[in-house]
Amino acid sequence: MNDIDDTPVPQGELSIQTVAMPRDTNANGDIFGGWLLSQMDMAGAITAGDVAGGRVATVAIEGMAFLTPVHVGAVVSCYCDVLEVGRSSVRIVVEVWINSKHDGEPIKVTEGEFVFVAIDEKGRTRAIKR
Repeated sequence: MNDIDDTPVPQGELSIQTVAMPRDTNANGDIFGGWLLSQMDMAGAITAGDVAGGRVATVAIEGMAFLTPVHVGAVVSCYCDVLEVGRSSVRIVVEVWINSKHDGEPIKVTEGEFVFVAIDEKGRTRAIKR
């Protein structure tokens, strides 16, 4: 449990990091939310694939909220925390963090709960070996 005065820190393990580029902006000059969502989906799929021992597919995304805009040039870090492993599915919370361009402090941008299902080579659901 974090103390109220503690600096917030990401939960889970770093899955991917990338730089937000000008081509990823919306009409307001901030990074497009859909681009962030795709980064989160890739990060979650990497983690889910490790847990499932192979190919996975995204089946649901729940409860996303964007807390702050992302500026061009920000290093975008996606952290994944496995919540639950079912017979064929993996539930993961994916958090996105950047560092403030003013003081370098970590800033949480968004989080979302992703559900992935393990699939076989024919694209059919398969059990996760434990």
